[in-house]
Amino acid sequence: MRNQLSLNIVKFLKEAYIILLEDRRIADHFFIILQGTVHITKEVQVAGDEHSDILGPGDFFGVVSTMSGHRHIEAAQAVTDVTLIVVHQNQFGQLIQDNAPVVIKILLQFSRRMRYLNESLTMLTIKKNVNSDLENLFNVAAYYVKQGQYYQAYYAYRQYIKYCPNGKNVQLAQEHFKKITPHIKPEKLEYKNFEMTRTYPKDTMIFAQGEPGEDIFIIKDGSVKIVEIAGDSEVLLAILKAGDIFGEMAVLESKPRGASAVAYEECQLMVVNKINFYHMIKTQPQLIARLTTMLAERIWLLYRQLANLRISDSLGRMYDMLLIHLERKKVNFTSKRHFIFDFGIKELINMVGLSQGDGNVALQKLMQIKCVDVIQNKICVTDVLDFSKHAFSYRKRLEIEKVRRARPQLYISG
Repeated sequence: MRNQLSLNIVKFLKEAYIILLEDRRIADHFFIILQGTVHITKEVQVAGDEHSDILGPGDFFGVVSTMSGHRHIEAAQAVTDVTLIVVHQNQFGQLIQDNAPVVIKILLQFSRRMRYLNESLTMLTIKKNVNSDLENLFNVAAYYVKQGQYYQAYYAYRQYIKYCPNGKNVQLAQEHFKKITPHIKPEKLEYKNFEMTRTYPKDTMIFAQGEPGEDIFIIKDGSVKIVEIAGDSEVLLAILKAGDIFGEMAVLESKPRGASAVAYEECQLMVVNKINFYHMIKTQPQLIARLTTMLAERIWLLYRQLANLRISDSLGRMYDMLLIHLERKKVNFTSKRHFIFDFGIKELINMVGLSQGDGNVALQKLMQIKCVDVIQNKICVTDVLDFSKHAFSYRKRLEIEKVRRARPQLYISG
């Protein structure tokens, strides 16, 4: 007989702080509001996120930090006297089985937050809005043709012709589709709807930004990159590996795909349709807990990347971005171990929102540090401890310089 979940109830008086941003400890529990109202202050405020600042009964907070295993990225203060349910990280699997509607609500909130955080990050990095309607499939295909990446272009043109038979660019799409077909092997890209396991060769597209989302994917082997096309730029959002889940946002919200998924290397994927996914929420709590943890990790990373873009110094941004990814992998900064990042120079410049020229200048300064190298097109830190000393020292200098500019009278000698 399965044990019922036993949860603690806590109470806070009006104006009491429940979570402090200054608390650097790793979060291990989150809260569900039973009674009262709570005000949330985020470390980074993003347009579209304001509606979640005031929470009431049935709402929850602290889930992102708890499920990702990081420090809090939001503060919480009681607006009224409040009564809260405390859920520890190790109780989440049981919560899924006992209260599936709560978990679905968490996943939906995560999905919505992911969508506007991705849009904000893209707008700040390349100063362009992301278009995710069906007509945009043509633009996605055109981008990849210019890059000489014909497998991605083939897929996007094919989906555009399928979903937009009367589209304004359909004749042009058909012409380009015929031209690039000789450059690829289409038989590698044909899959049956009933196939639950599929193999995608390197650089082939799994789904395209703007098309309807009907399936969720679980990576069994290999890796997948999630990207957005905005104008003439490709923004790397994530590189996912075995055990990761993706494609859930479009399925949960019944909206077009907000980004494209491309095989970063040959990968084997398990395909789950919408009906089976909702069945899995009740029958496979470990898998849903894994998905929640992944989404929490992505949201945490997006908030940290948005905070990174507030750093005005180009080299400071690069230092901070590498520290973010070390923190994301939970690498001990006091360790002398080496670490290879899962991205290269081009991706780093892209992530910190710099032009190629400014990025190259900052990169030359970064590469002067002996502990930073490039191995097989991936950035590598040969000594994490030495690198963290350089990074934190540089951050301290930037902070001192910021104070110096704000209050120059303090530094006038004589």
